[in-house]
Amino acid sequence: MNPMKVGLLGLGVVGGGTWSVLTRNAEEIARRAGRRIEVSRIAVRDVAKARARVGEGMEITTDVQALVRDPDIDIVVELIGGDTLARELVLQAIAQGKHVVTANKALLAKHGNEIFAAASERGVMVAFEAAVAGGIPIIKAIREGLTANRIQWVAGIINGTTNFILSEMRSRGLPFGEVLAEAQRLGYAEADPTFDVEGVDAAHKLTLLASLAFGIPVQFERAHIEGISHLAQEDIAHAERLGYRIKLLGITKRRAEGIELRVHPALVPAQRLLANVEGAMNAVLVRGDAVGPTLYYGQGAGEEPTASAVVADLVDVTRLHTADPGNRVPHLAFQPDAMADTPILPIEQISTSYYLRLRVDDQPGVLADIARILADRSISIGSMIQQPSHIGGADIIFLTHEALEGNINRAIEHIESLAFVRSKVTRLRVENLT
Repeated sequence: MNPMKVGLLGLGVVGGGTWSVLTRNAEEIARRAGRRIEVSRIAVRDVAKARARVGEGMEITTDVQALVRDPDIDIVVELIGGDTLARELVLQAIAQGKHVVTANKALLAKHGNEIFAAASERGVMVAFEAAVAGGIPIIKAIREGLTANRIQWVAGIINGTTNFILSEMRSRGLPFGEVLAEAQRLGYAEADPTFDVEGVDAAHKLTLLASLAFGIPVQFERAHIEGISHLAQEDIAHAERLGYRIKLLGITKRRAEGIELRVHPALVPAQRLLANVEGAMNAVLVRGDAVGPTLYYGQGAGEEPTASAVVADLVDVTRLHTADPGNRVPHLAFQPDAMADTPILPIEQISTSYYLRLRVDDQPGVLADIARILADRSISIGSMIQQPSHIGGADIIFLTHEALEGNINRAIEHIESLAFVRSKVTRLRVENLT
């Protein structure tokens, strides 16, 4: 049987890893796929650098358009990143009748609906296992392994940079800025770490997971996104003393009124599995009505872990290349004509528990006034800690029972207006993940 011909757009970290894995494991991959999978052309910016990586005998070009138009190529692997040129090239490849494999979560989070619709119309596949959680096969697990389940919620640590930073802040007692600088030195964080530390990267990935879990269109623009750059070391320490660890979570939940889609730091009970995921590792917890909770753990980035997912997609596409398009696994797990229009809920409509910290004057009546404000908005206090502040006054930490976010917002606004309150209220959500 003729080999499947692959065109690689990009030979950076993931592209180089894909080349290495395909070359090193060629025979094993062919045994699994039923035919050989061969890279026939590579498009890059720096031909000399690429040549040093792959050696002689491979066609390397700077002309990305020529690669996409090449009639001998069956699968285009898009690994250039971004969502402008990448979108153009992916749509061109689809129009040429070529399958696409991509690791580009930003591209699919923003333009996935357009891309998947074009692929369905043309009868080709768009595979994207590497776009979420690197080498962890979470896409395949939700799309295929859990297909019998009505998914209830998905919660995950899906950005290794932020998990490394939070792990170091907790274990070494260091402030955010110092740990971020170390993460950049070690290569975990980019020179401009905004997408990671402000939660955007995690939101791109969560958007795709929500679509797969609930059969809804990709709706990145409706995600609630908060990062970790505002976190204080004292909150990490307080959480630890209270039996929690702070993690940047991507959470999507099915509720009667709609779908929650949110990324933010959260307190997780220390005994939970997600709370014990340390360093740059990723983990995703999926709860289905039949199977219960299932956990997927592993390296969420890196050259060969991510390449592992790219090559797995290449094998899947190769196996299904000759199958009738109507009998393939749908891109977003649900048949295109069965996608739901369930609304994404605004953050004010979510309900969870909360950690609240504020500094106040140490005087009689303070606690009573704050408790009254919370009670007036149906917010019940679960526990409270008061301790002297080293700069005067007292620090108060509340853990609430489950409450509506809108009520919490109004309560915080009222509390911050009180004359005896010396600080803004630090608010973090608490996720018990049960």
